[in-house]
Order: sequence, then structure tokens, then C-alpha cells
Amino acid sequence: MDRARPIVNRALDLGINFFDTANAYSAGRSEEILGELLEGRRNDVVLATKVYEKVGNGPNDEGLSRFHIIREALRSLKRLRTDHVDLYQIHRWGYDTPIKETLEALDDLVHQGKVRYLGTSSMFAWQFSSALYTSDLHHLARFVSM
Repeated sequence: MDRARPIVNRALDLGINFFDTANAYSAGRSEEILGELLEGRRNDVVLATKVYEKVGNGPNDEGLSRFHIIREALRSLKRLRTDHVDLYQIHRWGYDTPIKETLEALDDLVHQGKVRYLGTSSMFAWQFSSALYTSDLHHLARFVSM
């Protein structure tokens, strides 16, 4: 924590306002540190985090199922000490979960105000196109970043 504080403060002083982390980075500790360091400055930043990677040994501890997405979003919000994230990203394409299920879970988070925008950090162009098509077809929130 003490080593990260001057880095985050310097970034903020220089006008850097985008911070990106993930629920799986250092077993959630990255989100905890960032949440503590941004306390009182939450409205000055764009806060992003990700979901997908393995966070435990159970069958629902990774991937893009509705269960995993919702549970991990709530855990991330708690660690980040905020009521919402500005950009919630899927870390990878979920081969084991239908894209519609993933998008419906993400859409629910947007409608609940827990997530402002959706993004993805890594997928093929055809997968991104498929996700956008599915969002449009079912009137679900769309990915706005890749």
C-alpha cells in the first residue's frame, strides 16, 4: 500500500484519471489497494475492472456465467469501495457460456447502476461482432470498448 500511494498520487497530480484493474489481480488485492487510494477522489477518476479469470477452486469461480459475473461484480465493488464502476470488462471470451447469458448479466448490472459501461479486453473480431449483434438483437447494453 505504502509503495503504491506515491505512484497513484503522482498520476492523479499529472492528470491521469483512468485506472484499470481486475478481480483476479493479486487475488483481489489490487482492487483493495486502488479502492483505498482513491477514497475521497472517486469522482475524479474513470474506474475500470474486469471479470473472467479463476478466483477459486469451485465450478463457479471463473468464466462468464451469470452467477460468476454478478458475484464478482459485487465483490469488486466492495473491494474498490464504490457503488459503481465506470467500465466493467470481460477479460476473455467465455467459450463455456452462451454470449447471451453473459450479456444479460452485464445488462442487469448496467440497469442496476452498478456498472456505467461495458468493455472487453481480449477477443477475436468475430467474437466482438457476435457480441455486438447479440446485444442489438436482444436490446442489451453493448460493449463500448475493446
